[in-house]
Amino acid sequence: MKKTFRKIAPVALVLLGLTTLSFMAKDGITLRLKPQQGKTYTITSKANMMTMMEVQGQTMNMSQTMETKQSFTAKEVSESESSFETQIEAIKMTISQMGMKFEYDSEHPEKTSPMLASQTQEIDKVIKKLETVKYDLMGNIVDSLEIEMSQLSAAITKLPEEEVSVGSTWTFDRTQNVSGTEIAANMTYTVTAISKKSVDVNISGTVEGNNEISGTYEGTASINPQTGLVMNSSLKTNLSMTINEQGLSIPTTIVGNTTVEVK
Repeated sequence: MKKTFRKIAPVALVLLGLTTLSFMAKDGITLRLKPQQGKTYTITSKANMMTMMEVQGQTMNMSQTMETKQSFTAKEVSESESSFETQIEAIKMTISQMGMKFEYDSEHPEKTSPMLASQTQEIDKVIKKLETVKYDLMGNIVDSLEIEMSQLSAAITKLPEEEVSVGSTWTFDRTQNVSGTEIAANMTYTVTAISKKSVDVNISGTVEGNNEISGTYEGTASINPQTGLVMNSSLKTNLSMTINEQGLSIPTTIVGNTTVEVK
């Protein structure tokens, strides 16, 4: 059992890093990242995941729910870029396996299940850790900082160079290193509706990484046309990977749904 749970935190980080990784108007619109200077935004996300492992001919199922809260403040906003201060405020996780339930709560560490205590040390390190990151108008990172487990990419996405209208699409690639795992995602956004309040898109894409990670995802998102920030998103993920431990190669499948809201 302890061997299995050694992989819980890294898998959670990968999922979170993936989570790192989600418009009716007559005229088109140009999207640019222009947050309100001095304003603090809050990202709340909830991910429900089911993990299925094939261990020596037997299938082991594990369900997991993770809730994350992260704040980010637009400290400086210029004509060319925006500087944010951001930190993870809280993480809550529940894992159910073989009739047993395990919990982790950064705000109530006394509730953390003893079996998870050592596996969540990496998560503990990033709670309340203040980081600074800069983005340009297109949503590209200017200062390349490694922000472990950051959900900021759920609120700031790569924006299209050209004006978009209903039916327009844009694509981009994003690579992120999450807890030693290199994750490369190819994303396609298709505009479905445009209004004064939101630019709505459908999302589809693929993901690849080391540890034989591969998969697909699909979902929807709404982008604020004034700020360029993602206001909400919902993403379904289907991943496969191989976990190597104690000389064993364990085929693993993960399916899940993640919802994000930015206020």
